[in-house]
Amino acid sequence: MIGDGMGLTQISAAIYENKRPTNFERFRHIGFHKSYAAGELITDSAAGATAFACGIKTYNGAIGVNVDTIPQQSILEEAEIRGLTTGLIATAFIVHATPAAFYGHQPIRTFHEQIAADLLNVDVDFIIGGGMKYFNRRDSDDRNLYKELEDKGYTVSNYTEIPLEKIDFRSNRKIIYFTADRHPVPVSAGRNYLPFATKIAPRFLRAANDNNGFFLMVEGSQIDWAGHGNEGQLMIEETLDFDRAVGQALDFAKADGNTLVIVTADHETGGFSINQGSKKGEIQTAFTTNGHTAALVPVFAYGPGAENFKGIYENTAIYHKMRRLLDFDQAAASSQLNTRQ
Repeated sequence: MIGDGMGLTQISAAIYENKRPTNFERFRHIGFHKSYAAGELITDSAAGATAFACGIKTYNGAIGVNVDTIPQQSILEEAEIRGLTTGLIATAFIVHATPAAFYGHQPIRTFHEQIAADLLNVDVDFIIGGGMKYFNRRDSDDRNLYKELEDKGYTVSNYTEIPLEKIDFRSNRKIIYFTADRHPVPVSAGRNYLPFATKIAPRFLRAANDNNGFFLMVEGSQIDWAGHGNEGQLMIEETLDFDRAVGQALDFAKADGNTLVIVTADHETGGFSINQGSKKGEIQTAFTTNGHTAALVPVFAYGPGAENFKGIYENTAIYHKMRRLLDFDQAAASSQLNTRQ
């Protein structure tokens, strides 16, 4: 679970603003990662997410490729090859930098239509996010990826056809649901699907392959956007929405007993601070920038192997820790990826 732009102060403000204990406070294994990119102390979401997804430091703007623009296999692709079900949820469009790094391979993060086409090269079982226009009304070609997804066996639906909560998740094997034509609205404008989607996804993914394991990436995308806009109250609201999704994941993991939940961010946004005059429930906020910072980023873990995420380490270590706990064999999986590409 990735709270885009969510640093320690964003979490602190959410804790102080909330009237009851947050789900962040349920964790007992906590560490920090170093978020810098290849050649840049300040990372962006593309390089940060590629570090988590592929285990490499790369340049800002890179989606699933190394500094030489060579595609790198992601942990989601490895999971798919090994028979695990996989899922992606975001409060941005699904071709945005963070979710894209888990399935896409493009030299520039703004190649949104090419990234959308990359989604047809994998078989992610459960996808919820915005960005419908990059699939059914493309500028770069006349492909209808919406139809191609249906031809691949997906149940494809969107916000104009049916509310997300009305979908019969029990009768479908692969689902993609578009929550917006481009980006979904902020939580302050009524967006509320992230906790619900995070509740449904692990149950769907577990049932879809007879409990043989799954990999799910959930992004609270718009914490970052509030930071770029220096909107302190909106940033707190977005962080609390993400916290509610974290609660759903923790509830599932607690009941399941065999699910590891990792919560972190790709970077901190805004140089966010809690200022003099703040009270619990009345936070006075300020920012030092409308960009990203190089602050260490917290990592929370719960479940089998959670103790491995304590300490201070590179952001790439999160990928390697996940792979080790999943017992993946890189050489065997890589040979299959090379054949497929």
